[in-house]
Amino acid sequence: MKRKLFVIATVLSLCAGYTGKAATQSENTPVDYVNILMGTMSEFPLSHGNTYPAIAVPWGMNFWTPQTRKIGDGWQYVYTDYKLNGFKQTHQPSPWMNDYGQFSIFPMTDRMEFDQEKRASWYSHKAEVAKPYYYSVYLADYDITTEITPTERAAVFRFTFPETEKAYVLVDAFDRGSAIEILPEKNAIIGYTTRNSGGVPENFKNYFVVQFDKPFQYKNVVKDGDIKQQGNKAEANHTGAFIGFSTQRGEKVIAKVASSFISYEQAWQNLKEVTEKDFETVKQEGRDVWNEVLGKIEIEGGNLDQRRTFYSTFYRSTLFPRKFYEIDAKGNIIHYSPYNGEVLPGYMYTDTGFWDTFRALFPFLNLVYPSVNVEIQQGLVNTYKESGFLPEWASPGHRGIMIGNNSASVVADAYLKGLRGYDIETLYEAMLHGTENVHPKVSSTGRLGHEYYNTLGYVPYDVKIHENAARTLEYAYADWTIYKLAKALNRPQEEIDRFAKRSQNYRNLYSPEHKLMRGRNKDGSFQSPFSPTKWGDAFTEGNSWHYTWSVFHDPQGLIDLMGGKKEFVNMLDSVFVMPPIFDDSYYGGVIHEIREMQVMNMGQYAHGNQPIQHMLYLYNYAGEPWKGQYWIREVMDKLYSHHPDGYCGDEDNGQTSAWYVFSALGFYPVCPGTDQYVIGSPLFNKMTVHLENGNTIEINAPDNSKETRYVSGIRINGKEYTKNYFTHDQLINGAKIDFSMSATPNKTRGINESDFPYSFSNEKE
Repeated sequence: MKRKLFVIATVLSLCAGYTGKAATQSENTPVDYVNILMGTMSEFPLSHGNTYPAIAVPWGMNFWTPQTRKIGDGWQYVYTDYKLNGFKQTHQPSPWMNDYGQFSIFPMTDRMEFDQEKRASWYSHKAEVAKPYYYSVYLADYDITTEITPTERAAVFRFTFPETEKAYVLVDAFDRGSAIEILPEKNAIIGYTTRNSGGVPENFKNYFVVQFDKPFQYKNVVKDGDIKQQGNKAEANHTGAFIGFSTQRGEKVIAKVASSFISYEQAWQNLKEVTEKDFETVKQEGRDVWNEVLGKIEIEGGNLDQRRTFYSTFYRSTLFPRKFYEIDAKGNIIHYSPYNGEVLPGYMYTDTGFWDTFRALFPFLNLVYPSVNVEIQQGLVNTYKESGFLPEWASPGHRGIMIGNNSASVVADAYLKGLRGYDIETLYEAMLHGTENVHPKVSSTGRLGHEYYNTLGYVPYDVKIHENAARTLEYAYADWTIYKLAKALNRPQEEIDRFAKRSQNYRNLYSPEHKLMRGRNKDGSFQSPFSPTKWGDAFTEGNSWHYTWSVFHDPQGLIDLMGGKKEFVNMLDSVFVMPPIFDDSYYGGVIHEIREMQVMNMGQYAHGNQPIQHMLYLYNYAGEPWKGQYWIREVMDKLYSHHPDGYCGDEDNGQTSAWYVFSALGFYPVCPGTDQYVIGSPLFNKMTVHLENGNTIEINAPDNSKETRYVSGIRINGKEYTKNYFTHDQLINGAKIDFSMSATPNKTRGINESDFPYSFSNEKE
């Protein structure tokens, strides 16, 4: 059947191999299961996701969201709030990073009210429809229904007004420097906003155009709160514009909106995504695109809540990183550089923190949407050329937050998984550069402490570099990914050996006394006193119980340090046996990540933050995979739901969601850079993954249930399979995987070392 898709070739290419079942306007297509309000019941002291309802297309440049709180509040939509004050174009990746390039649109009647609190209207979730491709809400104080449907760089609003002589629409360009102009001859408002939270050059602007289908009877600009009676222009700290008209009851007014980081001319060009289309057409196209993207994985079995949770997390896994490029009038790919302020050719993506997303989100793209990651890798080449560094946290440019050098993992895993079509030599050069340098203005980019790490083999605890043990562990893993890529690129042997050696630097922090990782002083002594439950300090948003497992590339080496498989498993078990006690003295109070661990009643296991999320799969490396299967299902069953409180911590740009999607499939990429996915416990009776190359992965677990969480046997393409992992080639070549599930663990499967996943210590040249 035919489908109209507005998205350019990138998304169209994703459709290869998809059956088309999800694209019809019938019940129970993938997008119908999605709850975009999942995770929105969050506050500063406790996160249930720290998400907002992103009304968007996959990886779209612009998202839209209803706004319940003031300008500048990172918690821009909170489920428990009662009033809305705007419909906001947002680029916010998380409340901790806040927003940039934002403005809002808001209808009202009877009066022009600019103040956010005074203009806010009561609303109810009972009169709210929230879909990825469509949002509708009733503004009770004004008797207005507002609807939104988006494209990549544009959107269409539909306002249904009551009968009134004074129907108004406000365009709020926000504070910290903005401009607005009313163009009556075009029934349009144009303007720009400069509001941002960092990571932008001095010339940063987001230019917007809003065009209505109804002539203006009223028009007023706003300058720093003063509603002007004369003039069509304003430029100030905080500007806005009101336009108005008389309406009949039930009259619908359309506003088409687009924006550009390049120019007004380009904003008008971007508006062409919707210029010739009516509201319902754009809505249907958005629905079709989401069904194409989410339809890459079909599920059968499970209960309704599980299906809703799966597709809601799947949706979150395909939002970030977002496109930061545009298409000019000649069809060229161009972007405004958030690194040097120039308009340049080529791709650019942004709004992701690799500290979070290297773990599962990027491996998910490499498996299911490699064409998207090819564009992202091309954008990383441009980032290096424009700034001299690969990003670690980009929003939209380099941001000073988090630690590590995880761009190395993102680059290496993509190439080693077979992605091509970009300049890998330049990316490898960028990786090497990052091991010897730190960004002069953004210390989280590059490697802070590299001088110590490269000479001593660790970042010392006593040289005033915070989170030093976490840096050491992450640098060691990054060095392993460089080692693997260096081998694939046939780099000089000295270079290969150097990074192989550095990948073992994790050993320098191992404390035999505690069987845990521990900060180490410059003179070689361990930090003292040492509290394994102390959050922060030597670690990042976690404690030693969380970070000790950050030896993704060499679990066998960690097993050897701990004294063998039995001791290793005992330490894994201890994570859950210990009470959720904590030492918050480094922070001077309980941060939300600590509270989220405490209230989950899983001991020291802190799934609400990323460092420990792979740990459940490590039982596979020590011959007791059934223990991992038990805990993986516990986490999926207890710590995720599709409700507004559906996450157990920050969702973090798709990482916590991608963990669920992978785990539901029955495997997880413990070590990006290997070709392996470590086996867990599949959630559904059947799952089918439609790959871009036309092949399919069919995962069958017909006797699966909440009680039968244990894997008693596996067959691949009809043959018995004993290993504790699948390989990338097995999957992308197409595979029929049959799981036999049981209510009791099979303690004879996966116990032989020949069946264990990759560890560097076992690597044979």
